[in-house]
Amino acid sequence: MDRELLLKLKNHEVSFHEIDKTVESKAAIELRRMAVSELTGKQFKHIDKFSFDVENVTKRNIENMIGAVQVPLGIAGPLRVNGEYANGDFYIPLATTEGALVASADRGCSAIRACGGANARLFKDGMTRAPVFRANDIIGAKRLVDWVNANFQRLKEKAGETTRFGRLLSVEPFITGRSVFLRFSYDTKDAMGMNMVTIATDAAVDIILAENEVELIALSGNMCTDKKPAAINAILGRGKTVSADVILSREIILEKLKTTPDKMAEVNYRKNLIGSARAGSLGFNAHAANIAAALFIACGQDAAHVVEASYAITTMELTDEGLYCSVTLPSLPVGTVGGGTGIGAQQECLGMLGVAGAGDPPGTNAKKLAEITAAAILAGEISLVAALAARHLAKAHAALGR
Repeated sequence: MDRELLLKLKNHEVSFHEIDKTVESKAAIELRRMAVSELTGKQFKHIDKFSFDVENVTKRNIENMIGAVQVPLGIAGPLRVNGEYANGDFYIPLATTEGALVASADRGCSAIRACGGANARLFKDGMTRAPVFRANDIIGAKRLVDWVNANFQRLKEKAGETTRFGRLLSVEPFITGRSVFLRFSYDTKDAMGMNMVTIATDAAVDIILAENEVELIALSGNMCTDKKPAAINAILGRGKTVSADVILSREIILEKLKTTPDKMAEVNYRKNLIGSARAGSLGFNAHAANIAAALFIACGQDAAHVVEASYAITTMELTDEGLYCSVTLPSLPVGTVGGGTGIGAQQECLGMLGVAGAGDPPGTNAKKLAEITAAAILAGEISLVAALAARHLAKAHAALGR
């Protein structure tokens, strides 16, 4: 331990990030952790324990690292998925600290599997970035929109120079006075793609600025929209737009869920539909974000995108057989390469689902993960709605740690 450097850290003579330039990564982590320990008076017994590759993580995923936070990992399933990309039985890794969540998801998986599995289909796939420009007036704004429409192929070629796999699909303009928002949408294959589309759009912007009398105000103008509640994502989609459904038989609902199709349908109608509408919610579901967050954390996804996953709409309709159940996610940004997907534990969880790394052909693993995620969220919706219908929610949380 370099006591002199430690003292400089504590006295703020050297910043936390500067020591990475003078000592190797493991030593830098230890020095920062020791400095924080002495500055706060807290002895750390847990955050220094981890198994991932420090060199890779500190270069790609984290700054000023002092350790790692462990999140308990549970398993639900098997969940049978009948998708275009995901076919078979899957064990769903869920990282959470919420008691009863994994048990609930597991019960939903069991009900779905007993009824032949959940269908899953992808309807749209496009990651967005929307820079905002200022024109001189609305005449200049219209001129920019016309230019973009006439020069889409050039923008596509310029953006394509920055990425091997990304491909510009469309540029949709939105005008407010002399502010012009251009919503670029890309196919990003197996990457979730936010960094990819940011870099590609930045390159395309250079052509726009060179040939138009406008000023770039921000590369992201919040019409994208990432990591914030936004109706545009619920309507137009961002990332993967995916749905899953299943018909639960009356017998399975009685046996496994301890309630009836009629009660579940009414809970969904009055809670997920009327209740959400009355509250002005963008999502019409029971707890889609719960399953999405646990799966995202386990599989190295950007956890902030749970905001967008929460736009899910859950429907339940009575049928002759029992109950038709579906979940639709208009905006599900997921990927199997890049970000946190390469970290050891997260890569193992992706491997458990058969989606680690790039797919063959490219893009198939991310699409497979989207279908599995939708089916897992459907399992969570079914179980919670049933628990509410049977008035078992409080009992389950009391028994399983809440």
